[in-house]
Formats: sequence, C-alpha cells, structure tokens
Amino acid sequence: MQKLSLVVLILLLFNISNLMAVSPASVHKSEKDQVREIVRHVIESNDEFVKKLPSDYFAQLIHGQKPIATMVTCADSRLHTHALDIHPDGDLFLVRNIGNQVSTAEGSIEYGVRHLHTPVLFIIGHSSCGAVEAAMSKPAHLEPSIWRELDTIKVIGNKSDDHAQVKESVESNVNHQVSTALKKYDKEVKEGHLTIIGGVYDFRNDYSQGSGRLVLINVNGETELTEIHKMSIVNFK
Repeated sequence: MQKLSLVVLILLLFNISNLMAVSPASVHKSEKDQVREIVRHVIESNDEFVKKLPSDYFAQLIHGQKPIATMVTCADSRLHTHALDIHPDGDLFLVRNIGNQVSTAEGSIEYGVRHLHTPVLFIIGHSSCGAVEAAMSKPAHLEPSIWRELDTIKVIGNKSDDHAQVKESVESNVNHQVSTALKKYDKEVKEGHLTIIGGVYDFRNDYSQGSGRLVLINVNGETELTEIHKMSIVNFK
C-alpha cells in the first residue's frame, strides 16, 4: 500500500510540474493568438460597418471635409464618438489626448478652428478620468513623457479615490481647458465665429441625469448651469 501511495504521489507531482512548465513558445503563441483575435475583431467590425452603408455613402467624403465641430475629448476607451454623434463621419474633427487638453494638441485644434472654420469647439471630459486621477494622486511610477502631458491638467485636491473630488477635478479641468481655448481664440469668439463649449460625458451617473449623458458645464466661460440652460444655443424646447 505504501509503495502504491508513493507511485501515485510521484505521478501527481510529475503532472503538476508539467502543467507549470509552460514553454516560451507556448506563451508566445498565446500572445499571438490574442493579437489575432484583436485584429479579427477590428476587421470584422469594419466589415459589418461597411455592409450596413449604402454604396454611395462615402462619395461626399472623398473630395474633402467640412466638419460641423472641432471636438477635443479624452483618449480614454470608455469615451467614443458614437456616444456623442451617431454618425460622426464628416461631422467631427476629432482630437484626442489624455485629459482632453488644449495645450498638448494645439496644432490639431488650431487646424479645426482656423482652417476648417468649425463654428463650435467642444472640450469633453468624462467621469472617472484616469488622467485627472493621476494629476491628483501623482503616482511615482509614471514615465516623464506622461508627466509632461499632465502638466496642464488643473485639479482640485489629491484624493483620487474620492468620487466627489474626482468629479470636481474633472469639471475643474474642463473649465481650465475652455479658459485656455478662450484666450487663444478670443478674436473668433468675440466676432461670433466660434463658440467654445465644455462638457462631461457621465457614464457614472454623477449628475443623476442617467448614465451615458453628456452634461454641458461651460459655454464661452459661463459655468453657472442656470444661465447655460437659458441660452438659446442649448435650450431646445
């Protein structure tokens, strides 16, 4: 009986060691499989997108662009244009970066405003913004290149685990970016050629208006919500 138990134990240890000894080739293959699945997802999504469109859909896009707005949003994967424009093709001159900042994407924004002459510049932040939280908590492990892009984020407080403080900091940053844009495009705004609007894409339902709502918090520097709601450009009733 003791010999039998010893044999069973040896076999068990042998099988466990085989399971734990994963060869580098197997790991590499697994990573390649993951990449393959990601690429397939993108290609199949594109294929499905194309199949749903009429054959002449792209004819109006071939010879140039006339977007209705320049939009600066955070690069966060939870904020995408389908939440703000169901058919964004040809509509939005989109600029994305961490923290939806003006200074880190100055040339792109300027092209939209002064060369494509979009009458609206949107600056859209979002709830639970990682860039805002990083600017609040200042984690030591971030690379210098990321720190350089966090320099012009304006936050309130340093408690990145406090949802109320993060919400205030997201708003503070949006307002700061609007203020930066107003200084740069003062002439266009005063002449009535440009309206700069700040908003928050709220997938946390921080504003109690429903998850996924776009909440406008700044219009040309006006941040009082009661005053914003009186404005004809946002009052659709």
